Amino acid sequence: MKRWTIHAPGTIADLVLESAETLQPGPGQARIRVAACGINFADLLMLKGTYQSTPPYPFAPGGEICGVVEAVGQGGDSAMVGQRIVAYCGHGGLATHALADIAACAPVPEGLADDVAAAIPIAYGSSELALARRARLQPGEWLLVGGAGGGVGLTAVELGALMGARVIALARGPEKAAAARAMGAEHVLDTTDMDLTGYALRDAILALTNGARMDVIVDPVGGDLGAAMMRTTAFEARVLPLGFASGDVPSFKANHLLVKNIDIIGFWWGDYFPKAPQIIRESLVRLLGMAAKATIAPHISDRVYFAEAPNALVMLKDRKAMGKVIVLMN
Repeated sequence: MKRWTIHAPGTIADLVLESAETLQPGPGQARIRVAACGINFADLLMLKGTYQSTPPYPFAPGGEICGVVEAVGQGGDSAMVGQRIVAYCGHGGLATHALADIAACAPVPEGLADDVAAAIPIAYGSSELALARRARLQPGEWLLVGGAGGGVGLTAVELGALMGARVIALARGPEKAAAARAMGAEHVLDTTDMDLTGYALRDAILALTNGARMDVIVDPVGGDLGAAMMRTTAFEARVLPLGFASGDVPSFKANHLLVKNIDIIGFWWGDYFPKAPQIIRESLVRLLGMAAKATIAPHISDRVYFAEAPNALVMLKDRKAMGKVIVLMN
């Protein structure tokens, strides 16, 4: 097999394409011949060694894949062999073959393309469970989504609108704003030139809503944007800090939470696999079915071939991607 490998904490430039022995699945695992791999911000953190679940070095990045099962380990169902599946593998996806826990695999519906299927697990899975399970989003509520041009942001806009929420999307630049609008945002604000250290964002949102404040906030960015979004919260608002793309992890003042009865809701999608795998699997099956029926439509901005895989990570690092970046094997 071949894989893009990093041997110590570093950067994208430290990835090397190398050959390795074909992986053998352990108990409860499947070996998958990878057809497509989704790229996520977590992959960049893993390269640096700063992600909360960075694996031991050396490893290949790439946490979500679509491919065909070649073998299963002890306790696995041999009927899976030959089946096309999506899987959350955590790491190892930027390779011709990868291992994943069988509990983290779901069958791909007939007719759903490999690249579309690979775009589903992390971004859509995170947004669905965050909004429905953790934030308890209700029809008619106001939902504010930061970083709405990125993978998680766009899916939160799309799923929030499908759940009946009134969605305001924050994006940088006209292209990302247009993508968020196409996903169902009722209002879109371009934050490129906005002063986020004051009340400009709050005032712009209140003007759009006739004074209504935000019931649920999805923040994958942190930093000044996250702080500005907090100024828009309603009574009993629920705030989901889903990531820190700005590099600045937000902090929350307890007195502000107290006086407005605000919930700060922790959510890490990957932790459901060891602790509640059935919830994840049901979500994946549901989302794949929605994609097969075109109820949801993953926005894939870039497709990169395996030989040029580091370029996919560069696109994410430089914030040039809108939605998902997918690496194709051939």
